[in-house]
This record gives sequence, C-alpha cells and structure tokens, in this order.
Amino acid sequence: MAKGYKKRKVKKYTYKKRKKQLPQWVLVAIGAISVVGILMGFLIDDSLSQESAPLYLEESYSQTNETFIDAIGETARQIAAENDLYASVMIAQAILESDHGQSALSQPPYYNYFGIKGDYFGNSVIFPTLEDDGTGATYSIDAPFRAYSNPTDSLQDYANLLQNPLYLPTHKSQTQNYQEATAALTGTYATDTSYNLKLNELIAFYQLTDFDH
Repeated sequence: MAKGYKKRKVKKYTYKKRKKQLPQWVLVAIGAISVVGILMGFLIDDSLSQESAPLYLEESYSQTNETFIDAIGETARQIAAENDLYASVMIAQAILESDHGQSALSQPPYYNYFGIKGDYFGNSVIFPTLEDDGTGATYSIDAPFRAYSNPTDSLQDYANLLQNPLYLPTHKSQTQNYQEATAALTGTYATDTSYNLKLNELIAFYQLTDFDH
C-alpha cells in the first residue's frame, strides 16, 4: 500500500422492510362492516327468541289489547258457557273484527265488536268494509252494521247468531278443539280465506283458552 494512503471507510446501509399499510378509507369501511355484522347478529338472535306476533298485525301486542281482553273476557266466558261456544274463539273474533276494540264500529254508541251486518232491533249504522272474493283478493263495499246499547248486548247477539244451524259445527259439543271451531267459521262467518289462521294465532298469542274453563 502506498505511503500516505488512508483506507476509505465504506458506510454500510441496512435495509429495513417497510410494512405495507392499507389506505385509511379501507380501514374505516372494514370497521363499519364489522359493526353492522355484530348488530345484525344481535338482531337476528333477538328476533328468534321473541314470540311471533299475529300474521295480520305485526304490532298487535300492547297494553291496549290486554285492556280490551280484560274488559270483555269474563262476560264472554259466561255467555260462551251458556251457549255451548268457545270463549277463546269469541274473544279472538272480537279482537280481530274490532281491531282490539279500537275500530269506529266498536266504539260508543255502536259497540259492534263482531262486524255483524244488518240491524239490531232497528238500530244500524253504515260503514265501509272489505270483502274477500274467494281468491284472497279484497274489495270495499258500504254495508249496514248492527248498533248496540252496550258491550254485553254485542257479545250476547254474537252468541245468538251462532245458534243458527249454519254455525252448529263451531259449538263445543260438535268439535274436539277450538281449531275445528275456527275452521268452521272460515267461509261461513267471514269470507277471509285465512280467517281461522288469524283466529288461531290470536288465541295462542293471548292464551285465550284460559277463558274456556
């Protein structure tokens, strides 16, 4: 090596592998999807654990409904027992036909809980109503409905109506259970082809068979 020559130090560089990062918007999107997935899981689990509401009215369960049942339940029990009928079916029909006692026809001064057409000792009122054409399609007509002085008259008149031979298959003595009674009402009492299914769900949902004893 030549005199006076100094060895040059070579600087060594170390390479650090850089981690590849996802864009911020991607991270936000992933987080949002995860949160939605968790919430959906809770909602699905909760919906499966809850008892199904009646087919015809998803928001049917409320304090108002319980109040209506309490108001007519015992009277229905007595009248049904005296007329060979299911009180559970009577109450379910009152719920369905009167929208839990909230329809205009069921309010004072009419008290028509069952949608019975015609007149009651000359008293009637005209209301629009939906009819089923037999295929499941509905159409609206104006029809006269009976008007009563009080709720008891409405319940008793219903029991009187069901003494017609047409409704004999709905009687306790002619059936094994309330399901047979509601089936016999479908196509006779009401034109709704799913009438018995709606009544059966109401009876089960509100445990109306308690009034049959």
